[in-house]
Amino acid sequence: MREIPHPEGRLKNKDIGVDKPGRSLDSSGRRHAFTNEQEPMAHVSEQFAKQLSELLESGRVQHRYSKLVLVAKPRFLGNLRAALTPQTAAFVTATLDKDLGGVEVHAMPKYLNGVVQI
Repeated sequence: MREIPHPEGRLKNKDIGVDKPGRSLDSSGRRHAFTNEQEPMAHVSEQFAKQLSELLESGRVQHRYSKLVLVAKPRFLGNLRAALTPQTAAFVTATLDKDLGGVEVHAMPKYLNGVVQI
């Protein structure tokens, strides 16, 4: 089991420091806000999922594990699954869509019982 901290993941959109969308005028002189194509936190989440997938890919290539169990919040778990290569995804034997970020390591077995053999 390995913990990979990512404090940026606890931030809110307003805390990331992005500007509000710009504004424009249409042909009749009415103001409209431009839309952000992606929420800032969604982008941070996707970037972290990509970083983790690269770490897991490297571990697979270097034979550091024979199976993977992914534990994360449901939305992030989806991002991580999408970022994995098919070869690394084949090593995933179980998933748990739960945020265990605040759980102490010694308490993990309680949450993972039934998901993995401990």
